[in-house]
Amino acid sequence: MQVDELVAVWLRDGRPHRLVWGSRRFRVTDSPTRLGSDLPDSFLDAMAFTHPPRLAVGWRFQATCDDGDARVFDIRWDDHRGVWQLLRTFE
Repeated sequence: MQVDELVAVWLRDGRPHRLVWGSRRFRVTDSPTRLGSDLPDSFLDAMAFTHPPRLAVGWRFQATCDDGDARVFDIRWDDHRGVWQLLRTFE
């Protein structure tokens, strides 16, 4: 399911450890995988010489809540707003 919502994320050693989405707390139950490439497509744009792009931090991981609901989450840090954004979730 494609989603575009804000979520609360807690990190441990720079990786997602917990997430709150829809008033439900999920704990990460696998090893998070970094999403995205090292250089965005816009890196070669002329604007990149005067306004270098910021690399997006994104993660994919499985997390489980207390009632046993397990999902895979794709999240990304929105540097402009200073928030975590939920991109997709898979049951």
